[in-house]
Amino acid sequence: MNKEITGGCCCESVAFKLKDDFGKFFFCHCEQCRKLTGSAHASNLFTSPSNIEWTKGEDKIKRYDHPTRSFSKAFCVDCGSGLPFLTQSRKFLIVPAGSLNEEPSKTLDAQIFTAEQAEWHKAGLQAVKVEGFPK
Repeated sequence: MNKEITGGCCCESVAFKLKDDFGKFFFCHCEQCRKLTGSAHASNLFTSPSNIEWTKGEDKIKRYDHPTRSFSKAFCVDCGSGLPFLTQSRKFLIVPAGSLNEEPSKTLDAQIFTAEQAEWHKAGLQAVKVEGFPK
């Protein structure tokens, strides 16, 4: 039996729970995912569309579907945090890994669209690592 994982947004307006039952886990470096996340890549877990129970704030979720391409994003209207959403085909529930409160047991399957990976991200992987803000 899979353990239950909880998640939600940064301001705690939205909360959900789901089973730790993910089929795929990708870091996507495509331009659209970088723009949607404002980061170097999206970190998306894929699961069954029925594998979610919204426990708080489902009315606080806004969804963006690109008008001509099949990519989407769901986010909290109060704080902007990325949240789980059904793909436009409704075949998968995509769960942003950063929206989870616990670590999933699924390990990364692949980094995808690496041909579009930002050069600043490649260089940044070699940067000095500090546990908090630099002094």
